[in-house]
Amino acid sequence: MAAYVIVDIEITDPKRYDEYRRIAAPTVTAHGGRYVVRGGAVEKLEGAWKPSRLVVLEFPSAASAREWWSSEDYRPARELRESCANADMIVVEGV
Repeated sequence: MAAYVIVDIEITDPKRYDEYRRIAAPTVTAHGGRYVVRGGAVEKLEGAWKPSRLVVLEFPSAASAREWWSSEDYRPARELRESCANADMIVVEGV
């Protein structure tokens, strides 16, 4: 069953975040994932949620999404992201 990693990101250092994007993308692909949404326009329809920048990744399964997130190849990118952005991230299974 497909799973989606949904990330709400507030970028604090755009220059370093551009580097993060460059090095993170190949790790997503290497773990069977793909970008579905990558920072497009956001329009609130309902509720109090005020996302900054949304990213949605699709993986073959929740297990593969967790494997990507905790992998050694993503670790340097994750550490870079943590230094240049604030993020809320979840994984949710599809139907």
